[in-house]
Amino acid sequence: MSKSKSKLSNKLTHINKEGKATMVDVGEKPATQREAVATGAVYMKKSTIGLITGNRVAKGNVFETARLAGIMAAKKTCGLIPLCHQLNLSSVSVGFNIDNKKNRVEIEARVKCSGQTGVEMEALTSVSVAALTIYDMCKAVDKAMIVSDIMLMEKRGGKSGEWKR
Repeated sequence: MSKSKSKLSNKLTHINKEGKATMVDVGEKPATQREAVATGAVYMKKSTIGLITGNRVAKGNVFETARLAGIMAAKKTCGLIPLCHQLNLSSVSVGFNIDNKKNRVEIEARVKCSGQTGVEMEALTSVSVAALTIYDMCKAVDKAMIVSDIMLMEKRGGKSGEWKR
């Protein structure tokens, strides 16, 4: 094995000493309360925002559909992202805010569980799928929308403790 592979495996938890992908064994870790918050945005025409807020999008209520999609996505993260652990989520909330100055819908997902590993990927997946759902529901009237700014804002729990952007 080369020295570069060895150094890489010391830093990346999902790469073993042989340089192969592996799922981290969290079996010996104590369960703690975990929480993660992620955000993202969908930029769109002002007229599209008006259709959403007026509940005039032909496919239905954009925010409630995107909220459900985000919640469902958080619950299915382990099936979408390789090497993610299956978690028993205790709470998933998805919220929306209209930023009329920047012509965008801001999305926030907050995910909680009591477990041996964090819920950052679940929060990021939730925001991503909520944003894609907004895009899907509005693409007939605004193909130029941009899904952007998806990021982890904060996380709590576990050995590494609290982190905030």
